[in-house]
Formats: sequence, C-alpha cells, structure tokens
Amino acid sequence: MTDDVTPEASLARDPDFFRLLVDSHARVVGAPLLLAPRDADWLYAQAPFALLAHDGGADPRFTYANRTAQACFEYAWDEIVGLPSRLSAEAPERAARQRLLDAVARDGFATGYRGIRIARSGRRFWIEDGVVWQLRRPDGSVVGQVATFAAWRDA
Repeated sequence: MTDDVTPEASLARDPDFFRLLVDSHARVVGAPLLLAPRDADWLYAQAPFALLAHDGGADPRFTYANRTAQACFEYAWDEIVGLPSRLSAEAPERAARQRLLDAVARDGFATGYRGIRIARSGRRFWIEDGVVWQLRRPDGSVVGQVATFAAWRDA
C-alpha cells in the first residue's frame, strides 16, 4: 500500500466532499462527525478512525476510503476506490451486511454496528461500534452511504 494519492483521487482531500460528509452526518445522525474543527486532509490522512463511502448504485462501489480504512482493508486508494463494497465482507457475511445497508436506507442511519470484514490478504477482522448513514445532499437526495468505525480487531 502506498501513501501517495493519485491524481484520480480527487475526493481524498476534496473540501466539498469533506463538507458533504460532515454536514450529512450532522443532518442524518443528529450528531457531529468530528468533535473539533478539522479539514479534508486531516480526515483523509490523520483521522484515527476508518471512514469509507460507497455510491448508490445497484452494486455499490467504494468512492472514498481514508488511510485508516485503507490500512484496515489493506488496499491503497487506487485499489479500493471503484471496488464493489460487497467485497469488504466474505460471502457468508454478505447477507448480514446487506440487511444493515437496507436498514440504513430505510431508517437513515444505524449505530452500534458490529460485523466481520475481510482484508485484501484474507485476514478477517471485527468492526466494532460502527456508524453507517445515508450520504445526503442538502436537498435530501441520497448519493450513497458512509461507514465509520474507530474500533476493530482481528477475528
């Protein structure tokens, strides 16, 4: 995994996307995503929690993964962005993952999520106390879903 962000990685440090993430979390979840003023670069490169987003397609693909998420899943930016997000879980875990995503689509968000995920190497790990929410523009339109988690451990 490389620390470099390719030129194609426009969302990694995009201030408009950062604002969309932060504002959407506040509107949908009803709480701030960040407890102190931060910026897009901090969220991407320094945040101590994982944050991933996928689009709203029929087979959603990752559109964003900060460096903490990249380390958890063992993918570089250019490997994880565009990857179908279902591949973040092994086949036996995908039904539970889909039930979570369906609940988020219905209810707007879910907190306290716990589930097994798989890294590129095949290492399995638990996500603990995750939050998943609908990524909504100010007009209410949904552009995807976002997941964040600060605790994880090998399964």
